[in-house]
Amino acid sequence: MTAGRWGSRLSRMTQRTARRPVLPASPFNVLREAKPVERLAVDDRLTHDRHGLGRVIGVESESILLVDFGSTIRRVTYPNTKVTRL
Repeated sequence: MTAGRWGSRLSRMTQRTARRPVLPASPFNVLREAKPVERLAVDDRLTHDRHGLGRVIGVESESILLVDFGSTIRRVTYPNTKVTRL
């Protein structure tokens, strides 16, 4: 069976292109410095996108906090994109 009228064009469109070389002087190679991680302590206040306003009542480890949201107490990992320190 022949590929027909569109066969050669379709095979050219689905071919993968070679990876472009990375240029060391490119303006897009800017190294971004990592922000220092804020440490939360007991009685710090925070807000969570789902649970709302809360207060830290305990710290289990460097990244796990016990937070009282009024109606419930939750374990929250920190830093987290849903958590903002107040």
